[in-house]
Amino acid sequence: MTHARSAFTTVLLSKVPEVTLYFWIIKILSTTVGETAADYLNMNLGFGLRWTTLITVVLLAAVLTAQFRLNRYVPAVYWAAVLLISVTGTLITDNLTDVAGVPLAASTTVFAIALAVVLVVWYRVEGTLSIHSIRTRRREAFYWLTVLVTFALGTAAGDLIAEKLSVGYGWSLAIFAVVIALIFAAHRGLGLGAVPAFWAGYIVTRPLGASAGDLLIQPASAGGLGLSSTLVNVVFLAVIVVLVAYLSISRVDRIDDEGARADAPLAA
Repeated sequence: MTHARSAFTTVLLSKVPEVTLYFWIIKILSTTVGETAADYLNMNLGFGLRWTTLITVVLLAAVLTAQFRLNRYVPAVYWAAVLLISVTGTLITDNLTDVAGVPLAASTTVFAIALAVVLVVWYRVEGTLSIHSIRTRRREAFYWLTVLVTFALGTAAGDLIAEKLSVGYGWSLAIFAVVIALIFAAHRGLGLGAVPAFWAGYIVTRPLGASAGDLLIQPASAGGLGLSSTLVNVVFLAVIVVLVAYLSISRVDRIDDEGARADAPLAA
C-alpha cells in the first residue's frame, strides 16, 4: 500500500503542454476530427457503432497506458490521447442517444453534473486545478478523467443545440465562438482567473469543434456543406501531425520545471 501510494504521488516532470496558440489550434482540430472520425468509422467504413466504440476504447487504453508510464510530456503521445478521447467522447454520446435512447437534454445535464463533481473532488483532494500542477499520476488521472467528461459533455451539448433545438451547425458554431470570445474577454479584462478561464475554454472548444465537423461533412439537406469526411479527416490529421512534429522539435510548449514546482504543494 505504501509503495503504491508513493508511486501515485511521486513528483514527475510536467505531463501536459503549456497553453499556447498551438495548444488551442490542435485542441480544436482534434475535437473536429473526433466528431468526423467517429462518423467515418461507424458509417462510411461500416464498422457499426459497437465495433467502432470497442476499437477506439482499446486504442485509447493503450495510448493512456503509454502516457501514464512516461515521466514527462511527450507531444506525440499526449495529443494521440487527446485525439482518441475526442473520438471516445463522441461515441459515448452516440451510444447513449442512438442505442440507449437517452435524450440529449438528459445526457447533457448528466455530463455537466459529472464534470462539476469531478472538478470539485479533484480540487478537494489536490487543492488546485492548474495544469501546471500535473506532475503526479493521481493529478494526471483527474486531468484525463476531466478531459473525457468535457468531450462527452461537449458532444451532447453541441448536438442538442444544433440538432434538437434546430439552431443549425453554422449558427451553433457562431454561438460557441462568441462564448469563447467572452471567456477570453473576461479573463483579460474582468479578472477571471487563468484556471477557470482555461477549463471554461476547454469545455466550449469541444462543441465548437463538433459543430465545425458536422457543418463540414453533413449533407446540405441537413444544414451542412457536404464535404467528404475522408478529405476532412485526412487534411485535419495532416495539420495535427505537422504541428505536433513542430512542437516535438521546437519544445516551445514545455512547461518550465521550476514553474511547475512553484504551484500548490502536493497532497499527501
